[in-house]
Amino acid sequence: MTTLALSQPEVIQPGRLTLLFRYLRRNKSLAIGLFLVLLLTTFTVIGMLTLDKSRAYPLSVKTKQPPSAQYPLGTDFFGRDLLTAMVVGLWQTALIGVLAGAVGTLIGVVLGFISAYFGGPIDSGIKGVCQILTPIPPFLIQVIIAGSLDKRSVTIYTMAFIVVLLSWMGPTLVIRSQVLSMKERQFVSVAKLSGMGDMGIIFSEIMPNLLPFIAAAFVGQVFMAVFASFYLAVLGLGPLREPLLGNTIWSAQTQSAFFNGWWWWPIEPAVGLVLILGSLALINMGLDELANPRIRRTE
Repeated sequence: MTTLALSQPEVIQPGRLTLLFRYLRRNKSLAIGLFLVLLLTTFTVIGMLTLDKSRAYPLSVKTKQPPSAQYPLGTDFFGRDLLTAMVVGLWQTALIGVLAGAVGTLIGVVLGFISAYFGGPIDSGIKGVCQILTPIPPFLIQVIIAGSLDKRSVTIYTMAFIVVLLSWMGPTLVIRSQVLSMKERQFVSVAKLSGMGDMGIIFSEIMPNLLPFIAAAFVGQVFMAVFASFYLAVLGLGPLREPLLGNTIWSAQTQSAFFNGWWWWPIEPAVGLVLILGSLALINMGLDELANPRIRRTE
């Protein structure tokens, strides 16, 4: 009697791209935030490659023109094409946010690891400085510093430097608390018993487990940097000639754009700013879900 062997169906493991799309389908905040960032990036890159960037500066086009086929977003009182100004302004605002966010997060990660891993007087000193500086309103210090500078010397990079001066304390305390928890885990003890050095434990054992927290800290710092550059520019403390979104709103306020019927002038940069901040907030919420196992969803 012959027994027929039943063939087992082969289980096909989904690829990484499939798993990513499945996760984004569950994590709506992260998916929407990434989509908005992709949309803004595409708009900015295409605009920077196709538009004449000199039209973002004064006296380049007709003044006070409403949105039309020739000027899709209109022009302002100073003769700037607002479509080009939006493209350049988004690029400059994002540059300030990314530079300040990256430097602030990098400083926070380095100080957080040094403080938590090595402890002792170093930990007390770093933690003490952060606890002293954290309650101080950064808005007040940034306004004082920006207001004391010569307006002709203020650039995009100067604004990023002003913002980053007070943007490292938060990431330092967050990373410090995570490293304090992580270094007591069993896998770190095993790595020490196996003879692995401190740098190997930090970069091979602890750092990979903290990447979601570092990414969330970076996005949060970019959010704060973009917002800080906005309110400094709205107060007239930024590089006034540059078409930053905050500068465009500030110049619209000084010329009473709404009262004069130039409604398109302040609305467009305001919408752009809302999209930037909204996308970053959604991404931060999504990364928080990814990093926090208590609220992480499963299939």
